[in-house]
Amino acid sequence: MDNIGLVLEGGGLRGVYTAGVLDYFLEKDLSVPYIIGASAGACNATSYISKQIGRSKKVSIDYIDYPGYISVRNLITKRSMFGMDIIFDELPNKHEPFDYDTFHSSPQTFKIVVTDCITGEPIYFDKNCETKDVFTILKASISLPLITKVVKFGGYELLDGGIADPIPLKKSIEDGNKRNIVILTRNKGYEKKPESYRWILKARYRRKYKGLMNTIINRHIQYNATLQYINDLEDKGDIFVFRPKHLPVNSLEKDKIKLTQLYEQGIEDAKEQYNQLLDWIEKTE
Repeated sequence: MDNIGLVLEGGGLRGVYTAGVLDYFLEKDLSVPYIIGASAGACNATSYISKQIGRSKKVSIDYIDYPGYISVRNLITKRSMFGMDIIFDELPNKHEPFDYDTFHSSPQTFKIVVTDCITGEPIYFDKNCETKDVFTILKASISLPLITKVVKFGGYELLDGGIADPIPLKKSIEDGNKRNIVILTRNKGYEKKPESYRWILKARYRRKYKGLMNTIINRHIQYNATLQYINDLEDKGDIFVFRPKHLPVNSLEKDKIKLTQLYEQGIEDAKEQYNQLLDWIEKTE
């Protein structure tokens, strides 16, 4: 498994697909030595590294209608649609305990992508180098523009990692991983369109966060180029890709039935492709 990376796309609640794939990996005791993720992808990675099968499903689906988890009321009263205290304090420390010891003692490299609001560029935080409170970085990585507050950490002002580097495959390759397993949260053939709310972005961010605004406005170009890059590497056999065939949910979905269907699709896809994945891994070694 040397020089193999695991690259996890974000996508909000579409990330339950990734949770399904990773839970099947845990069932099979498949441990990838390097993981990098943006936004929801990074959040799902934590339960994979702490080896807690089913935890991401519980946090993302079972609690989706928990009071204050996600609502317009939050946006009005707390300037954030997500109940960050619930997601990153109450759930991991009370209701669905997170195994901090297993997570931090893991030999796996884990990098979390966030976006620097000043420059609009990605920053990659390592789980052990910058802070033991990894949830502070995760909070930044899922903080969507306009509907969540900017997270201040280490002298930076940060937002969603999916803005600057939604599928951080090139970073994994730069870090020495010649082959990569990539889990996407969009179906094959998807093409990202330009943002339709540019005037709101300009009104909100152009004075203080011009770099952020420019990155958001142009991210469809980068995203589509990354998808083409992924398709090219997949054709060459340099990467192994999991992607949902059907997407019954959007990034802020609250329907438990639809979310569960997507989670189960992730499990089934991993199960169907697992032997192919093992053959691919064996060829890379």
